[in-house]
Amino acid sequence: MGNRGMEDLIPLVNKLQDAFSGIGQSCNLDLPQIAVVGGQSAGKSSVLENFVGRDFLPRGSGIVTRRPLVLQLISANAEWAEFLHCKGKKFTDFDEVRQEIEAETDRITGANKGISPVPINLRVYSPHVLNLTLIDLPGITKVPVGDQPVDIEQQIRDMIMQFICRESCLILAVTPANSDLANSDALKLAKDVDPQGQRTIGVITKLDLMDEGTDAREVLENKLLPLRRGYIGVVNRSQKDIDGKKDIKMAMAAERKFFLTHPAYRHMAEKMGTPCLQKVLNQQLTNHIRDTLPAFRSKLQTQLLSLDKEAEEYRGYRPDDPGRKTKQLLQMVQQFSVDFEKRIEGSGDQVDTVELSGGAKINRIFHERFPFELVKMECDDKEMRREISYAIKNIHGIRTGLFTPDMAFEAIVKKQIVKIKEPCIKCVDMVIQELINTVRQCTNKLDCFPRLREETERIVTSHIRDRESRAKDQVLLLIDVQLSYINTNHEDFIGFANAQQSSKQSSKQSNAVIRKGWLTINNISIIKGGAKEYWFVLTAESLSWFKDDEEKEKKYMLPLDNLKVRDVEKGFMSSKHAFAIFNTEQRNVYKDNRFLELACDTQDEVDSWRASLLRAGVYPERSSNDNFSMDPQLERKVETIRNLVDSYMAIVNKCIRDLMPKTIMHLMISNVKDFINAELLAQLYSAGDQGALMDESQEQVQRRDEVLRTHQSLKEALAIIGDISTTTISTPMPPPVNDWLYIIWPYLHPPRSPPTSPTGSRRMSSGQRPSPGGGRGAPPPPNRPGPLGPFNNSADSPQVPSRPNRAPPSIPR
Repeated sequence: MGNRGMEDLIPLVNKLQDAFSGIGQSCNLDLPQIAVVGGQSAGKSSVLENFVGRDFLPRGSGIVTRRPLVLQLISANAEWAEFLHCKGKKFTDFDEVRQEIEAETDRITGANKGISPVPINLRVYSPHVLNLTLIDLPGITKVPVGDQPVDIEQQIRDMIMQFICRESCLILAVTPANSDLANSDALKLAKDVDPQGQRTIGVITKLDLMDEGTDAREVLENKLLPLRRGYIGVVNRSQKDIDGKKDIKMAMAAERKFFLTHPAYRHMAEKMGTPCLQKVLNQQLTNHIRDTLPAFRSKLQTQLLSLDKEAEEYRGYRPDDPGRKTKQLLQMVQQFSVDFEKRIEGSGDQVDTVELSGGAKINRIFHERFPFELVKMECDDKEMRREISYAIKNIHGIRTGLFTPDMAFEAIVKKQIVKIKEPCIKCVDMVIQELINTVRQCTNKLDCFPRLREETERIVTSHIRDRESRAKDQVLLLIDVQLSYINTNHEDFIGFANAQQSSKQSSKQSNAVIRKGWLTINNISIIKGGAKEYWFVLTAESLSWFKDDEEKEKKYMLPLDNLKVRDVEKGFMSSKHAFAIFNTEQRNVYKDNRFLELACDTQDEVDSWRASLLRAGVYPERSSNDNFSMDPQLERKVETIRNLVDSYMAIVNKCIRDLMPKTIMHLMISNVKDFINAELLAQLYSAGDQGALMDESQEQVQRRDEVLRTHQSLKEALAIIGDISTTTISTPMPPPVNDWLYIIWPYLHPPRSPPTSPTGSRRMSSGQRPSPGGGRGAPPPPNRPGPLGPFNNSADSPQVPSRPNRAPPSIPR
């Protein structure tokens, strides 16, 4: 019955598997198991039935095992079986077990040879079994049949790999004796995931079906393709025996007789057969479980600690308790208020590193987006001058005026002030949208109470919309206040005395940086490298570009005198948007180029750069059909009023940029925070039934049950591990075998004269040993490269014989 103490150890692992079977992937631990791998009709199912001593697995031609079967064998006084999907139902008739496996397989895969990776869990209690846990996997097939997809071979290989690639999984590689071992699918897959052979156990079936005169002695002695854990031979019932209802006990007795009487195997009969395989598997599984337990316990403890706090909150939870609902409602509203304030005011915890949100985004709206909208609103120079000239002419009427009329200045200024309304209203809309987004983000924590989340969003959003109209009215009032009185005595207003200076000269009094950013110069010849990206710096006097944003290596500085901007059509093959800068006096702008074509990734960036150039005095190109002539006197008046308008609008824009954030902050953001703190709870109470507000979602109920179940299962698992006896005996890994032994072994032992089969055919191993001179029947040395390549060590290593007095014959070249 295996080694002492294992009867207590392996059942504990079966209990662990049961503890986790009901909680799915939340405890994804690699429990020690043995996976049975082999080709179709290799005898995998027969080996498993021999373990149980009953006929219970589906049989037939082609692919029969179409879903993984997790088989737990448990030693007990009585004999019965049970399925995990049929809890509480005991199967004493093993024909019904076969029928249930077939029905459950067809339920998932259909009845036409389809496959599925979803396992079937079967537990068999019997006094005739040892404690083993095995996984029977579908046999590897080459050609699809029925409903099987064209890549059926790859799908089965992937399914097998999911189990055997785990370091905690032992591999039972089943290979029929009447096939070439070098072409074994099972050994090939085992070598892929276990190249050292440390967790692979070889099983050779159908030894009684080999051609007459051939045997598998070389394989079973672990000399042909050595495995560190070695090979074990078994003899299963033939199809004729199965059809004739031959008892498995009789089959086991026949197997025992076969090994005792066969001349090639009788010297190792005690190490062959199904009983020996059961003992070896149980010993290996016991060793493996003991090796795995320390890391296993660590994983369980880590998961348990991560769930302790949440499980403590759920323990003793009564969903229908009115007091609990009231307390939880207060906590949820308070948490919502804290989260909203943190998102607006900023906080060091739960920092979003992906994008701006909440207060940071509103700050960007105030100080980047809104000023940008004001700059975009500014009209071009030609349109402004035309409006001023028309205003002057209409004021003078039929007469020719001698002085510059201040009424023209006031009319143009008021028209410009009215245009500010649009960006101001747009700013309010952007802030409102961000507030609503922030509310939705904060209510994510209320997902477990759908009605509460819905009502909270509705109440707060309704309040924000109510404050929206008041904020917009106040913003429009600010504009109307500016329209009501044009204060020409403002300290920053230049006045008529200084109005003769040009707007460009006035703007260039400061050399402050207006904008920085990356731009691509498109019109660089291909010979010189083609389009290149540079770091551009725009001031009131020049446009400079550098190799990188550290601004250490300046490539060029372009003065802004006599420069204008014009549009450039987007190229057919280009993904960028472009504009061009040119000189009005037809001079070269950059080296030999009459214009400088610059490109950005988006049209918004192009508009932003054009607005920045406008602030620096670089205006858009004037169309030829827009030219109109003015007499010198009118031109001087237009220039004077133009400078006055620029000066006064700078004062208005400065005032509006200062007042807009303050107005929105006072009337909307601060008010919404106060509303959430002071009135939200009262509004929720007045909205309807408080009990209905705190009704949990189905997902939350499932989450609570899952957490409590997982937490309890983890505690039970740790308690089970704690009950393991420290006196359990482990069987050591077979020692490594020196490679040279297999090279000189044939020369230390003269070959026998093997019989030849009637057909002259030779199977996986004929038992022949090569003569010193070599020969066609000689097997390759163990470490000779081959389709599989040798595993490093042998589990059943032969003893090195005493060295003869004479030197061994030389190895032929």
